[in-house]
Parts: sequence; structure tokens; C-alpha cells
Amino acid sequence: MKRRDTGILGEKLARDFLKQRGYHILETNYRCPQGEIDIVAKHKDSLVFIEVRAKKSPEFGSPEESITPVKRERMRATASHYRQTHNNLPPLWRIDVVVVELNQSGKLSRIELIENAVSEA
Repeated sequence: MKRRDTGILGEKLARDFLKQRGYHILETNYRCPQGEIDIVAKHKDSLVFIEVRAKKSPEFGSPEESITPVKRERMRATASHYRQTHNNLPPLWRIDVVVVELNQSGKLSRIELIENAVSEA
């Protein structure tokens, strides 16, 4: 399984996982000049921007450890751009991370939601 395939599978597993938890998916793979957000959703009274981190090997750390300060800043900027360019959005918002770990045969070994994983500043 190639890295891109791991990412695609991770995002699909994350969407299914979020839907089971009451998230309403609004958009996937939102792109703008500031960056990309994997999933944009509504959950209860909040707009949620979700980064999916999928990995097959713990060799270079856990998926959540792969979110650098530069990536965090890009996520904040992209979320800000989305909020400025879309109407009728909930005033409350946050950035979550879904961690997906797959075993070597591509089967799910761990999936976890980290709410408010990236603060506003």
C-alpha cells in the first residue's frame, strides 16, 4: 500500500468514524491558497475542521506527532479562509484531528478523535 493509498483509506475511515459520532460532513479536501483541510463538518453547534493523520508504521512516531507547528499554522489560516468565504456558519468552531493507524496489511488498528487539537493561536 502506497502512502497516498494510506491517506485515502484513512480519510474514508475517519469520515465513517465521525458520522457514527454525529458529525455532519459538509465538505472534504477543501483547498485554498492557505492550505488544505481534510474534512469540514458540523458537530452539535460547532463548525469543525478535521485533519486526518493516517500511518502504517510507528517508525517515525505516532500520527499525531506528525503535526508540526507549520502545519498547525496552515490549518488555522485555512480554517480562517473557509470561515471568511462561506455564509451561514455556526459562530463556534474548532480544529480536531482524527488519528488512524493501520497494520502492515492495511487493516485498522487504532482510530482516535482528538477534539480541539489545534488552538486558535
